[in-house]
Amino acid sequence: MAQITANGIAIEYEDHGDPADPPILLIMGLGAQLTLWPIELVEALAGRGFRVIRYDNRDIGLSHKFDGVKAPGILPLMLLGRIGLAPRVPYTLNDMAADAVGLLDAIGIERAHIVGASMGGMIAQHVAFTWPERAISLTSIMSTTGNRRLPPARKEALDVLTRRPDSTDEAVLVAHGMKIARTIGSPAYPAEEERLRANVTAGIRRSYYPAGLQRQIAAIIADGDRRKRLRGVEAPTLVLHGEADPLVPLAGGEDTAAAIRGARLRTFPGMGHDLPLELVEPMAEEIAQHARAAGRAGGEA
Repeated sequence: MAQITANGIAIEYEDHGDPADPPILLIMGLGAQLTLWPIELVEALAGRGFRVIRYDNRDIGLSHKFDGVKAPGILPLMLLGRIGLAPRVPYTLNDMAADAVGLLDAIGIERAHIVGASMGGMIAQHVAFTWPERAISLTSIMSTTGNRRLPPARKEALDVLTRRPDSTDEAVLVAHGMKIARTIGSPAYPAEEERLRANVTAGIRRSYYPAGLQRQIAAIIADGDRRKRLRGVEAPTLVLHGEADPLVPLAGGEDTAAAIRGARLRTFPGMGHDLPLELVEPMAEEIAQHARAAGRAGGEA
């Protein structure tokens, strides 16, 4: 692991594979550390000839925390959005995309394949339409467009993700983390109990910072509908989505693919809002094939 300063803040990142290989930047989602990208997926992509970078977004993991900065509540944010007013938030998704571009600058990468999951997919979309010269390709995983007419998350999925235990006892936090994983995860590919417990425990010990969640949620809500901006995306785009996603329903992926000219949609039956081990290989192959084709089309080596 390493840390650099990008966009004026500290960003924690990992760099895997041969530095001479085409780079893939992995952007994780809401309240999720870089470790939520399964190392098996990272290694599968590196094994297919890519340099793979994963990092902690601001306000999560080992990256910069905006301690003491308050965000508006979810209800006021939604009400302001409905009447067309732009709410004031601590930072925006575009700021988070600037972090990604700043990380690429700091480690000397001019262009990369941009891959984002959930909120990370939204951030990746921003990179693609705000800094098109930096994105060789775009892969948006279990993400959406911000279109408020799309089906919402299931109540139980939203509740478990946004509520945190009052206790900071590790056993309580681990139990809650496992409940989140079980509630939003893939019904066809349930995680093995001991592996899930070990991963959740390791994540909590690495960093437990629920305060950042509200600020990241505020950034998502304040961003609004991205469809008009997505129409300008020039990077070849792949959309991957689970057909059983309870947090970002499949319609979100379908809307993303419809909004980006030439985008290809690949769905996975039984996949929820996670990256199950059973789908690592097919996902890695989809991403790698897409990146290779985009690289050839763009004249990349």
